[in-house]
Amino acid sequence: MRNYELMYIIRPDVEQETVQAVVEKFQGIIGNGGEIVKHDIMGKRRLAYEINKHRDGTYVLVHFSATSDVVTELERVLKITDEVIRHMVVREQIA
Repeated sequence: MRNYELMYIIRPDVEQETVQAVVEKFQGIIGNGGEIVKHDIMGKRRLAYEINKHRDGTYVLVHFSATSDVVTELERVLKITDEVIRHMVVREQIA
């Protein structure tokens, strides 16, 4: 298993219960074959530039270790989730 970092931004017009449901959905995907090391909902912040006519978004940062199959499934679900406006999965390098 390798270490990864996931950052995704949820639309600002989404209710708090829906934000929690989205977060739990991605935690479940990672937990199915991986392990979450650190999870942080950073809250609503201003975007550097407008994305799909949104100026703000709820940022979520996750550090986890998993196999490449889990990351592939996670990226697939991130792409089709309407509440997520941007995401990025990065493999952490060992120094």
